Amino acid sequence: MTLPVPETMSPPEQQEHPGRRRHAEPDDCLVLSELNPRMVIDHLDDEGQPLQVMTFGTVREICPKCQSGHLKLVLRQSAVRMAHLFCADCASCFDAHYPDGAPALTI
Repeated sequence: MTLPVPETMSPPEQQEHPGRRRHAEPDDCLVLSELNPRMVIDHLDDEGQPLQVMTFGTVREICPKCQSGHLKLVLRQSAVRMAHLFCADCASCFDAHYPDGAPALTI
């Protein structure tokens, strides 16, 4: 199978700035769907216990709800039922998938 390669594309060893991120292509963009936090995190209503949830870095996507900051990746852990993206500013949770429908947060 042969895939077309744009003429402006050069091999990695010939690129001017190989460490730089490339601009996102339309196929690279994630489709975000808001999730109910009660469906992804256990013990959300327990006011007496602080919720211990670790985030695993910030992603390039900005919160579609509040538009104020980059989302954080939250992987499955003891109180987290499913991997998701989290906005620390508005406390919203999002699932992510590619335009073709493939899940983006599964390994």
